[in-house]
Amino acid sequence: MPLKLKPGLTLYICRHGETEANVQGRVQGRLMDTPLTNKGRQQARQIGDIARSLGIDLESCFNVASPLGRAKATLEIIREGMGLPRDGYATDERLTEIDYGSWTGMTHAEARALDPTVYDARHADRWNVPIPGGESYADVARRTEAWAASLSADTFAVSHGVFTRIFRGLLEDLTVQEISDLDEPQGVLFRIRQNRVERIGIEECLTGEN
Repeated sequence: MPLKLKPGLTLYICRHGETEANVQGRVQGRLMDTPLTNKGRQQARQIGDIARSLGIDLESCFNVASPLGRAKATLEIIREGMGLPRDGYATDERLTEIDYGSWTGMTHAEARALDPTVYDARHADRWNVPIPGGESYADVARRTEAWAASLSADTFAVSHGVFTRIFRGLLEDLTVQEISDLDEPQGVLFRIRQNRVERIGIEECLTGEN
């Protein structure tokens, strides 16, 4: 059964901007946190531009971010670009990225080299098989569902790649493989209204296709 938000609620959610670890191809999860790059800061400003184009009144929304620095920095740049104080938002542990456990800070090639059998088993069943010392997709889904159920007002949220991927997949009632195949875009905003997921980039705003 697909995940559903409370009736009448609109959610805006995005991934943080590009970080130094993203450029290096290293997984960060919840145990590692590298700064936004110049491109990442620009992506955050771009999301603010998208929000303005959509006419979002950020001040009237519940603003929340993952407690990790890269997500908070992204939301602070968005808020500043929309004329709001950088602070004035909440954090929620449930929005934190998947825990990469013993793979934290590694490239995927390095993680596989640790134990190819374990790595391949996890990638064959990401939903049920946890990362060594970390989480499975099912673990993330449980806190995703709990967070969604707690929302009671229009919300603007900044989270992470795997979290937003799983969240979108649950809303659209996708299979595990379809969720795994979803991209993890930066610099775009997802709008969920009446449980319909819309992906909005700056190009759609410039052409009015939103």
